[in-house]
Amino acid sequence: MYFGFKYLFYFLKGYKVMSEGVVATNKKAYHDYFIEDTYEAGIQLLGTEIKSMRDGGVSLKDGHARVEGGEVFLYCNISPYKAGNINNHEQGRRRKLLLHREEIYRIFGKMQEKGYNLVPLKVYFKRGMAKVEVGVAKGKKLYDKREDIKKRDAGREVAQAFRERQK
Repeated sequence: MYFGFKYLFYFLKGYKVMSEGVVATNKKAYHDYFIEDTYEAGIQLLGTEIKSMRDGGVSLKDGHARVEGGEVFLYCNISPYKAGNINNHEQGRRRKLLLHREEIYRIFGKMQEKGYNLVPLKVYFKRGMAKVEVGVAKGKKLYDKREDIKKRDAGREVAQAFRERQK
């Protein structure tokens, strides 16, 4: 029996799967660091990790990345897969990032300078593959953070005044 696409879309209307788009962002990184360079990298994951990631179970809040032995590793929390069994993955294990050799050398050169860190900015899916955007970042001082908050508040006030004037 043929129902057509109309029936299929009606059936799947409330179903949401994170197979494409942004899964998690690290808003704290933009608050705590000046982001200088960004790189897109693939992530080497286990099966239950990718399933958990599609369900939105990834947190970049306390995540960081390191260059170790000529390779880049990501340290972040991917919650255990809900429907997983005894072979479920470890939550805080390190995951290898897949980058070109030249990019790793560039990152390593920046990391040798004082005050630079490698932080994950967002995790997303691109053509079905899990990707992470990492940034070479320099830490902000407390007065820099206050200055950013003042600029953001001033911009909000200007936008609000403009909207009220439009009415």
